Amino acid sequence: MTASMTASTLAFRFAVIFVVTGMLMGIAMAASHDTSVMPAHAHLNLLGWVSLFLFGIYYERRPALDTSRLARLQVLIWALATAVLTVAVAAVHLGQDAADPVAAVTSLVVLGDVLLFGYLVYRGGPVREGQGRDGKGFAPAE
Repeated sequence: MTASMTASTLAFRFAVIFVVTGMLMGIAMAASHDTSVMPAHAHLNLLGWVSLFLFGIYYERRPALDTSRLARLQVLIWALATAVLTVAVAAVHLGQDAADPVAAVTSLVVLGDVLLFGYLVYRGGPVREGQGRDGKGFAPAE
């Protein structure tokens, strides 16, 4: 992944990786009749697929933000934390209590990262031409 890649492209690419992984995880649970890691599967699909895809849509509509380092950093942190959290939650549900602090700390990283995303949303900024609430391509933060 290059430094010139946009936040939306990163988000969409990671989302695809996570949805494929989540589907494989679901298929493996069904085939083995063992749903003990279902909470990790849910975390992976919601944080990895749904959230990243929504981040991608948001960033794609805001070209200046889409190319910003802060937005790319937000996506990278989210993707890394999602992967670590998913593994930690799976380990906890498989009886590995040592993974509990990893899950806890990573949850706080995810919380911090969604606060960063919230900051970027409330900061506002231009959207693609003709898509703003004022019809001129600008959507101010509420």
